Amino acid sequence: MSAELDTRLATALAAASSDCIVFDLTGIAGQYDHLMRELPDVAVRFAMKACPVDEVLTCLADRGAGFDAASPAEIAQALRLGVPADLIHYGNTVKSDENIADAHRLGVRTFATDSVQDVAAIAAHAPGARVYCRLATSGEGALWGLSRKFGCSREDAVAVLTAARAAGLTPAGLSVHVGSQQMTYEAWQQAVEQLAETMVALREHKIVLDHVNLGGGLPALGYLDRHGRRLEPPLDKMFAVLREGIEHLRALNDAPLDVVMEPGRHLVADHGAIRAHVYRLTERRQPDGERAHWLYLSCGKFNGLYEMDELCHRLVFPGHTEGEYVSAVVAGPTCDSDDAYGAHRPVPKSLASGDPVWVLSAGAYATSYMTQGFNGFGPLAHTVVHDGSGRAGAGTGGRET
Repeated sequence: MSAELDTRLATALAAASSDCIVFDLTGIAGQYDHLMRELPDVAVRFAMKACPVDEVLTCLADRGAGFDAASPAEIAQALRLGVPADLIHYGNTVKSDENIADAHRLGVRTFATDSVQDVAAIAAHAPGARVYCRLATSGEGALWGLSRKFGCSREDAVAVLTAARAAGLTPAGLSVHVGSQQMTYEAWQQAVEQLAETMVALREHKIVLDHVNLGGGLPALGYLDRHGRRLEPPLDKMFAVLREGIEHLRALNDAPLDVVMEPGRHLVADHGAIRAHVYRLTERRQPDGERAHWLYLSCGKFNGLYEMDELCHRLVFPGHTEGEYVSAVVAGPTCDSDDAYGAHRPVPKSLASGDPVWVLSAGAYATSYMTQGFNGFGPLAHTVVHDGSGRAGAGTGGRET
């Protein structure tokens, strides 16, 4: 799918008179449909943390998606939107006794786990539940590796699922997560190998799974790296590796094997954008003696762009298609030195306070990572656009950097 700005999104951004984040529901639906064409036998459980916006969740649910929830509050949100409880799993391995009991009371019956201690808690507070055990991965090749807090070894997974069976739970599956914004297809190959080896080990204990969960990690296409260079993940190769891996895992299993994935940013990142504005373009001498330009925007790390520790977003400056450009450090509005992009970017020298700026590929994590008022800067409002056609239009707007 293209990561270019389409007409719907550009029109909405141009029409906005104040800062907001815009989600293109037609683009999100099209991205979901594309994923289903690439992986037709996979059940999607959208990672709610990536975009907990009611309209976005409803759009995905209407296409057939279920949800990966990480707390009872997320479960309750999905249920409020009409999603059946059997299409929601509790995908967080970190949960209290109260969390487990609340999720069970709300109707959720499938829980992620990675320790015998968590299994004991699930057995006590969600008796008879289904559990799947998360395997640890290296996280290599991803912008965010997720390699330490979650998951266990193959040996521990056997112990965990054996304990689950003994406690009256159903040892239903295994899961992996190759890291968020994974940039290599080799990570998926390694994950499939881990799953296959663990399935063989479980078979020796007469545990036959009914599903594997391939987790999240599918990348968005519209990001820049910290140096301002376009990130180009080999998405087609990833899909090919996944199709081959799914076939291999199903051939290994002694029973029909369902496959689940938890895409988040892949479905929404490139179909959301922020309308921000310029605070000031300044020039001053730095401690090393060099003169530098700084472009301060109304939106930064604490109100929508938290992930700029590892990536940069493309910027569009409407109305500035010609004229001189200068290299500037781009930063947010708060009184915090971390509130800055990692790279110098070319920006129009003619920028003035109040000029609009469009921040592209901001549809993932922007709403969920916003503070409630750091330095008095409140969360961005949001709006949605759609046309029902599913067709992306031609790009428009100003100069993009």
